[in-house]
Amino acid sequence: MSQYTQPQQPQQPYAPVQTPGTRPARNGLGISALVLGIIGTVSGLIPFFFWLAGILGLIALILGLAGRGRAKRGEATNKGVTTFGAVLGLVSLILSVVGAVLTFKAVDDVVTDINKAVADSSASAKPAADGGAAGGTEGKGDTLEEGDSAAYDDGLEITVGAPASYTADEFAIGHTKGNSAYTVSVVIENKGKEKFDAALVTVGARAGADGVNAEQIFDGTVGEGFTGTVLPGKKITAKYAFDAPADAKNLTVEVGPGFEWDASQWELKL
Repeated sequence: MSQYTQPQQPQQPYAPVQTPGTRPARNGLGISALVLGIIGTVSGLIPFFFWLAGILGLIALILGLAGRGRAKRGEATNKGVTTFGAVLGLVSLILSVVGAVLTFKAVDDVVTDINKAVADSSASAKPAADGGAAGGTEGKGDTLEEGDSAAYDDGLEITVGAPASYTADEFAIGHTKGNSAYTVSVVIENKGKEKFDAALVTVGARAGADGVNAEQIFDGTVGEGFTGTVLPGKKITAKYAFDAPADAKNLTVEVGPGFEWDASQWELKL
């Protein structure tokens, strides 16, 4: 009887045995909470990004709390990461509230400053003690005469005196040979309750019937202008010199106290 050898069959690999009921860890919520919490916290530190910090912080907090629930049920293994993400989400929300308060306050301050700049303080004419002809008018277009005062509603008063002939020195800037030079004294009196910054005062002039620009003269005697501040109840005086054509019969001097006040004009006879 013949013997036949059966070929050896290859062994089939055995599949690993899985424990019934085990699933992969679901750590996605914790990781998402951490990432959003970090971005939200950084956004909260950047001005005007409080809104982004609030949105990301709220989402991170919700995801973090949901991730902690998974960790307690044994469905996730990153309880620490999830907790840290939730904490960062709460920090983002706090920074968002603080940023919103600071931003709204800054915007309110800017709007207040703009309103103050737009609503300029107007002046009323206050005649000189000898009975000048400029009294009784109000508004930006008023023209005063020598010795008259522009009285502002916040207590500021500006007075321009009569022009006087002036001889500029040889090193003067702004004087043209053949033209005439005149000085005018400007007095600022602070009758209000707040100190006044005189460094912002501007003084200019036009000369003659055509209103040509009268250059301000700077030399060793005149040209310094106003500096510093004027306390309530105090006054300050500065002398200005202007260059005018030799045939000019009048000098129009304009004084602007600052951004919050209207400029006033004086019509001076030469």
